Amino acid sequence: MDKHEVAHILDEIALFLEIKGDNPFKVRAYHNAARAIEGLDEEIEKVIEEDRLEEIPGIGVKIAKKIKTLINSGTLPYHQRLKNKIPPMVVELMDVPGLGAKKAAYLYKKLKIQSLEELNQACIDGKVAQLAGFGARTQENILKTLSMLKKYGKRFLWWNAGKTAYPLLEKLSELKEVERVDVAGSFRRKLETIGDLDFIVASSDPEPIMDWFTQQTSVQRIQAKGPTKSSVRLKGGIQADIRIVPAEQFPYALLYFTGSKDFNILLRQRANRLGYTLNEYGLQPLGGSGKRAIQCESEEAIFKALGLVYIPPELREGHAGFEAAMQDKVPMLIEDEDIKGVFHSHTTDSDGHNTLEEMAMAAQEIGWEYLGISDHSKSSYQANGMDELRLFEQMDKIERFNQAKKHPIKLLKGLECDISKEGLLDFPDDVLQQLDYVIISIHKSFKYDEKTMTARLIRAIEHPYSTMVGHLTGRLLLKREPYALNVSKVIDACIANRKIIEINGHPMRLDMDWRLWHKAADKGLLCAINPDAHSTAELRYVHAGVNIARKGWLQKEHVINTFPFSKMKQFLTQMRPAFK
Repeated sequence: MDKHEVAHILDEIALFLEIKGDNPFKVRAYHNAARAIEGLDEEIEKVIEEDRLEEIPGIGVKIAKKIKTLINSGTLPYHQRLKNKIPPMVVELMDVPGLGAKKAAYLYKKLKIQSLEELNQACIDGKVAQLAGFGARTQENILKTLSMLKKYGKRFLWWNAGKTAYPLLEKLSELKEVERVDVAGSFRRKLETIGDLDFIVASSDPEPIMDWFTQQTSVQRIQAKGPTKSSVRLKGGIQADIRIVPAEQFPYALLYFTGSKDFNILLRQRANRLGYTLNEYGLQPLGGSGKRAIQCESEEAIFKALGLVYIPPELREGHAGFEAAMQDKVPMLIEDEDIKGVFHSHTTDSDGHNTLEEMAMAAQEIGWEYLGISDHSKSSYQANGMDELRLFEQMDKIERFNQAKKHPIKLLKGLECDISKEGLLDFPDDVLQQLDYVIISIHKSFKYDEKTMTARLIRAIEHPYSTMVGHLTGRLLLKREPYALNVSKVIDACIANRKIIEINGHPMRLDMDWRLWHKAADKGLLCAINPDAHSTAELRYVHAGVNIARKGWLQKEHVINTFPFSKMKQFLTQMRPAFK
């Protein structure tokens, strides 16, 4: 059992306790423990073996004991007892955005809902609106959400798919029969959501690999099993396919199954013009061309044989990447290692799960030079937003942390400041000017028309003490559509006012969309890649943000948090006017 499976069970315990109406602090403790386990940089078995489990922030004595039981026996009776008391349908109802634990349990109890289809029909019949605490608007929102779930029901967040893909990939690579292995498809191209997983394996002995793959405990159902290809449905719903090819075909198969479809067509056309046919089996001469087959050991070699520079998987979405390769203008894309710090993180001072000090130490462990603390402002009451007094207290804590010089990491004084309906910020100028930076975000009142929402956001962008726009369109992937917004006008306003737009690395946001970044960066828009972390483990979301930056053609110079601390501090100071 790996750390992700342990974290999943801890999260389920928290969920079951919430449904039961248990102590909120107890619920939060299990969620915090899950994030702490997920954020480990080593095997959990090693931590337990060396008796260091309780040294991890967020892991108390009682939860540590349960984790040890889970690791040692593979099951946890406490988890199973809770699970047996909760109708599975209540848990499924909680997956509907807007239905928390209490509302899901109430719906189940009052209307005897047995499926999402029944919930949809109950809304159509007006039964949900009649329940206490619901009403017509809630019923309408549930109907819209169910329509969204139906539309995206077969898609999965890239980050969540990675929790399945990477452990399987690692285990596959350890099999003695496996010569080479990788994940292809949209997962390798780092699309924000994916449909399935495609494993490509090089081996001369496929049978043991097929047996191993189809017998994994994560397999819910074997859909097809053959000598060189199998398909399974994994627990959680995602489909995984495995293809086993001879070693000499591996680079061709990896290239072909990485795609995209449009990109593959362009490559095949290029090969045809050069007198070859390109497919998943190789690069062969067209009939009558008089040419010889070309054997390539890698994707790089295939591109070279076609007279192209290597195109990273993230850019293989269509014409743009191909045209850049034709002109030898494929950019040097940003890497994880280029990030020196981040700005968007939350602590227990608002709705985060870890203290300021714990977040700082986790950021330092990653290797960052600085961490910006940006808890919510007072209008975000649902997120325990801070008033002026609490903000000043936090600023003092940050000053004391930096002045103590006990740790190399530096903290920046920030804020995620709510934008009102009118486009105003949550605090007066004399408060905002004392911060190092201000992230401006919309957290409510999403229903206005495009003109109103655009004007609202641009007014906040024009505020002298705003620094960067957080999660630009408010989307939640697979759950909530973006609010109406003229993004082009917002981008122009940011460039004109020397403001930054973040790539929010939270796996459900990944906002601003990668499809917009190439042109925006060419026009001069600067980016900050942020994790929007609410725990130490979620600081790692910055990796998902880097994926999106790479898909958006961003290079190191486009991203301000590639700056070292001294340059970053100077940059932020220059952005902000002197207070009058």
